[in-house]
Amino acid sequence: MNEMMGRFYMLKISLVDIEPVIWRRFMVPGFITLDRLHDVIQIVMGWKDSHIHEFTIGKKRYTEYPESREDGLECGQYRLVNLIKQKGRTFRYRYDFGDNWEHELLIEDSDYFNQDLETMLFCLGGERACPPEDVGGAPGYYEFCRVVKDRKHKDRKRLLKWAGGSFKSEYFDAGAVNDELQRYLRWSRDRFLDWLEIEWFEDSPIPEK
Repeated sequence: MNEMMGRFYMLKISLVDIEPVIWRRFMVPGFITLDRLHDVIQIVMGWKDSHIHEFTIGKKRYTEYPESREDGLECGQYRLVNLIKQKGRTFRYRYDFGDNWEHELLIEDSDYFNQDLETMLFCLGGERACPPEDVGGAPGYYEFCRVVKDRKHKDRKRLLKWAGGSFKSEYFDAGAVNDELQRYLRWSRDRFLDWLEIEWFEDSPIPEK
């Protein structure tokens, strides 16, 4: 890893109120902004980014496009390293205010180094599959798992079809997650021109023939 990138954090995220615990361990640069950390969490956990979210660090809330300070602070304006530094500290991430998925993030290492990793983002491990979106929070997830494990239940086929055709609660593929993280780095890289930088056509460079 390039020393110019600064310190890296090793984080462990766990889904609250679910047993056995659904968790992931992953690496991010300390300078990551909270809006990008949200993207990474969505990838490593397996969510679909279909709902609103917020971080709670200390007594402050950080979210996307808050309409007032009472709604929280704009997460894209804050870097993780400027908000929380100490190894052993925890903070919260909440996703889908309807299903109310609460996650706890633990800083397992605030100065992580692995010479074999030449990337800014990497999932180091995890256990168990992410619940389906809109399943109804922890109570709905437990009921969903109960039904799909019962081959004689009348709603089993319907729920499996709703969940995409199959669901294995114990399955987790770190390799697939890391492939998705590398695609995310590729697609979210800085560009020469921003989407919102409006220029008149005649002011744009014309390629030579």
